[in-house]
Amino acid sequence: MKANINKVILEIRAGTGGEEAAFFAGDLVRMYQKYVLKKGWQFRALDFSASSLRGYKTFIAEIEGAGVYDVLKHESGVHRVQRTPETERSGRIHTSTASVVVFPGVEPKEFEIKPEDVELSLFRSGGPGGQNVNKVETAVRIRHIPTGIIVASQSERSQARNRELAMNLLRAKLFDVERQKQEQMVGGIRREQIGSAERAEKIRTYNFPQGRITDHRIKKKWGNIEKILDGELEPIISAFSHE
Repeated sequence: MKANINKVILEIRAGTGGEEAAFFAGDLVRMYQKYVLKKGWQFRALDFSASSLRGYKTFIAEIEGAGVYDVLKHESGVHRVQRTPETERSGRIHTSTASVVVFPGVEPKEFEIKPEDVELSLFRSGGPGGQNVNKVETAVRIRHIPTGIIVASQSERSQARNRELAMNLLRAKLFDVERQKQEQMVGGIRREQIGSAERAEKIRTYNFPQGRITDHRIKKKWGNIEKILDGELEPIISAFSHE
């Protein structure tokens, strides 16, 4: 059983902080998307649950590029933001969180899923803000019966293509479950929920009043917070390659 280091599943979920957490999750989505495009890699949205204010409750994407897993694996964990939300009239600083998980991609031949173990359902794709972007049921939702894991893909107009992408996502999640079993990680099998044991500690803080980003694992700080959120993530990525 081998992972594909040239393909990953990126999963971002809003945590504590209500609408501001969803807005922050949206910031992270755009940051990674811009970084990926600058690298010349492929970024494909698979599934999402949009909120107002350009935010996301959840956002799942597939990223493909040379060595992408080794580059992005350190992004997994809870990201925290401290800033005054656009909707805050009193100027009070809020603290919100979003969780990021990077799963290595897994090829079908490396991890087989039995047909009788999956339950497939169809639904209509929806765009940000809730508008219907597809009048027919081309979006695919798959439930893995033995584990209860549910995945979906709604990014493509083809039902067959959405099924393929959803299976890729399911395969990556099941592979991650097996990996954690093999490594006997504390906390057991990670489900889809935010805040499972191994992800509970914050890994990075984006402090807008002080204009800096701090990574709490390697004890390093960076300025140019707006520039980094605009996709200039290389200074942080490079810092981990030297650890």
